[in-house]
Order: sequence, then structure tokens, then C-alpha cells
Amino acid sequence: MAAAAGAASAELVIGWCIFGLLLLAILAFCWVYVRKYQSQRESEVVSTITAIFSLAIALITSALLPVDIFLVSYMKNQNGTFKDWANANVSRRIEDTVLYGYYTLYSVILFCVFFWIPFVYFYYEEKDDDDTGKCTQIKTAFKYTFGFAVICALLLLVGAFVPLNLPDNKNSTEWEKVKFLFEELGSSHGLAALSFSISSLTLIGMLAAIIYTAYGMSALPLNLIKGTRSAAYERLENTEDIEEVEQHIQTIKSKSKDGRPLPARDKHALKQLEERLRTLRKRERHLEFIENSWWTKFCGALRPLKIIWGIFFILVALLFIISLFLSNLDKALHSAGIDSGFIIFGANLSNPLNMLLPLLQTVFPLDYILITTIIMYFIFTSMAGIRNIGIWFFWIRLYKIRRGRTRPQALLFLCMILLLIVLHTSYMIYSLAPQYVMYGSQNYLIESNITYDAHKGNSTLSVPKRCDADAPEVFGKPTR
Repeated sequence: MAAAAGAASAELVIGWCIFGLLLLAILAFCWVYVRKYQSQRESEVVSTITAIFSLAIALITSALLPVDIFLVSYMKNQNGTFKDWANANVSRRIEDTVLYGYYTLYSVILFCVFFWIPFVYFYYEEKDDDDTGKCTQIKTAFKYTFGFAVICALLLLVGAFVPLNLPDNKNSTEWEKVKFLFEELGSSHGLAALSFSISSLTLIGMLAAIIYTAYGMSALPLNLIKGTRSAAYERLENTEDIEEVEQHIQTIKSKSKDGRPLPARDKHALKQLEERLRTLRKRERHLEFIENSWWTKFCGALRPLKIIWGIFFILVALLFIISLFLSNLDKALHSAGIDSGFIIFGANLSNPLNMLLPLLQTVFPLDYILITTIIMYFIFTSMAGIRNIGIWFFWIRLYKIRRGRTRPQALLFLCMILLLIVLHTSYMIYSLAPQYVMYGSQNYLIESNITYDAHKGNSTLSVPKRCDADAPEVFGKPTR
């Protein structure tokens, strides 16, 4: 038993080391992504750090779900029995660690959405005015951020004092009702307030997912199939523009061949054309460098693979549409109702993903790779949607997301939208594969009666069964 516990501890240490490497990879990706899109002329240290940190929090929060599923699945053997080291204290400690991880990350998301990102955004909005000093910028940013803080405080208060359970005694006095509210607040340790605030942000994230993620799920594969204009084609267009500008310059200069001075309007037009000619020639040198670079040739060689990936992403999007439709139809027909959050007991209408993930569980770690890939797919399609659509306020375009030319405020908006979408992604993943996301690969033992024809006798045999919402709480450990 000691050897088994030591081996399990070693495997858990290896698992946490892998998670640590994943965090480093996420930070590296966020740094590269932000530096790739931010404007070099307008980049600032504080806005860059804020964007990198917020984007990292979004990705780390989305990566916590596969870890949660892995840990609850790892406690049990395939035959439905708990492993030797997974006693009540150890399993409770692991569950609490994951739970505190969720609360910490959700609290950081609240802080980013309601305090940090708004403050940095308004600080740089004031910085656009050249007459304002540092103190004035900070004061104005705090003034506008205070409005977001008030909204956050209202959500926390509503979540803290609106009871989820009504008092049993309907004839209780007003003082007893108030006392009941404070007892509920004390028993939940303020977690109901955090839960309500996160649920409110998740609702906003759902709207963002409908706009950006849905668009990105179609725009990303279509862009891969369609491709971008080649540098050779752009260089050809640029050469034609140079020839056209040179012809206009010669036409204007021909007016002064006889020694007559050019009118003021022609002088102004000539100055503009010469400036444009310098810009086009500079672009010509840049396009020539791009055309001859090894990266362009490498991307050209990968063109068939991009088309294949585009077709694959279209099929993945169709798979998600079918899975979501069947899962929601199952909830509408067979769930326990709104009071239980539309929880489904057993498998009635199995969707493709809910069938595929248990099959992949037989080969470790294919199911965890797939669920991680699905989450990352939603994140990257959301990024693609935001890049293509831009940041809008109803019909007014506020910012564009362009490579090397994105303003700090636009990057902050992008990170805030991604934080909201990540909150909704966790719920959407649960809708895609409810049984798997709730219990992972856990089995539990049930008693089955077997009749032997030869002796006409009965015997009881313990048979493993896949955990679902019908499983007794003692035998199934749900994810946090």
C-alpha cells in the first residue's frame, strides 16, 4: 500500500509539473500574441502587462476544466473501485485544491473585469489629451472605474443577501427573515455572492459568444481555405500604382516646361504625389523582402495543409452544432427541470461528443487531449471572431484589431471580451458532454443478479457502470 501511495504521489507530482509547463507555455503564447498585434508606436508597459496577464488568466481558467476532470477520474480504477491512496481525506484535499483554484481564478476575473482593465483603459483614454498630467489621468481613471466597482458591489450584495433557500416557517417575523439571511450568508462564507456575480458575467459572456465565437467558427476555416493575397500579387499592384503616380507627376511637371510657374493647387498636388511615391517605393522594398523571405516560401508550401485544416474546422463546427442541439433537446425532454439546472439523469439522447469521449478513455490520455482541444478551439475561434469583426458599440466601430497596429485600448477590450467568453465556455462544454464533464471516466459498482441455467441458481455479481447523475454520492465524485 505504501508503494502504491508513493507511485501515485510521484504520478501526481509529474502531473503538476506538466501543468506548470503548460502555464509557462500559456504565458509565452500570450506575450507573443500581444506583441504581434499591438501598435509599436503606442505600446505602453502597463497596458502590455495588463493585456498579457488578462489573456493568460483567460487561458489558465479554461485549462482548469481538463485538470478537474482528470483528477476526479484518476482517483478510481476502471473496475469502479477507489485506488488505495484515494481515501476520504486525500480525495477531499484534492477536491478542495481544485475548488480553491476555481474561486481564485474567478475572483481574479472579477477584479480584471471590474477594476484593473477599466482603470488602465480610462488611464490611456485620458493620456490621449496632451494637456493632462499624470495625477489628473489617475484621478479621472479612478473616477470612471468607480462606476464599475459600484456595479460589482451591487452584484455581490444581491448574490449575498438574496436567499437560494426560503425559510421553512412561512409565518416567521421580519426579524427572523433577516436573521435567516445572515445565517445563509455565514454558512456559504460569501461564495453565493461570488457565484451570482460570475453567473451574471457568464450571461454577458453568452452574448459575446453568440457574436464573436459563432462568427469565428465560420470565419477561421473560411479564411484558411480562401487564404491571403500573396506578396507577389500585392507587389504587382504596388508597381502599377507607382507607374500611375509617376505618370501624374510627369503630367503636372510638363505644365512648367516653358518656364511658367506652377499654380498653387498644382504645387500642392505635386507635393502630395511625391510623398505618395516615396511611400509606394518604401512598400515596394518591403514587399520584395517579404516575397523573397523563407517564411513566405514556407507558408506557400503549407497552403494545401491550410485548406485541409479549414475543411476540418468546418466539420468540427458542424459536430458541435449537432451535439449542442441534441444535448439541449435532451434537457428539454428528460431533465429534472429548472430547479436542478436542467440536470440529466442517465443517457437518453446521446450526442456524438458524449459518445466519443468515453470511447477515447480506453487510451490514456486521448480524452483529455480532445477536451483540451475543444476548449482551445472555442478560445481561438473567439479570437478570430474579434479580429475579423473588431470592437463595436452597436453600429459604431470603436477599434480595429490589426497586426502591429492595434491600439492599447483595443487590446484591453479584446482581453475583457475573452474573459467573459471563457466563463461561458465552461457551461457550453458541459452542454456538449454533460456526463463526461460531470464525472470524467469514473465507474461505480452495482449489484447484478446472474441466473445459472444448469443449476437454476442465482448469484450476485458486482458490475462496473459508468457514473452519471443517478450514481450515489458515495461512489461518484463529481467535478468541482
